[in-house]
Amino acid sequence: MDFDQQVEQLETVFDETVVSGNDDELFASGYLRGHFDLVVAQLEMAGNADVDKIMPSLEQAVHDTRHELSPADQAHIKNLMDKLAAKASRG
Repeated sequence: MDFDQQVEQLETVFDETVVSGNDDELFASGYLRGHFDLVVAQLEMAGNADVDKIMPSLEQAVHDTRHELSPADQAHIKNLMDKLAAKASRG
């Protein structure tokens, strides 16, 4: 699977959350989607559009901004990150 295909596949997790998520899941999706879009753009601009760099880069971005979130919000973010990681590993 190439980079663009992986990005599209992971975007389906966000899309599914918008359709069926509760308020907490929608918050987590919006928060993570912003980081996800930024990470993807940064990887592409740096010439590092590698499938294996998406999740570690996203995890680092979320880790770097964890102070912005309450413990409850961090738990919702982690749940969605787990869904993204599962989707990424299935390729």
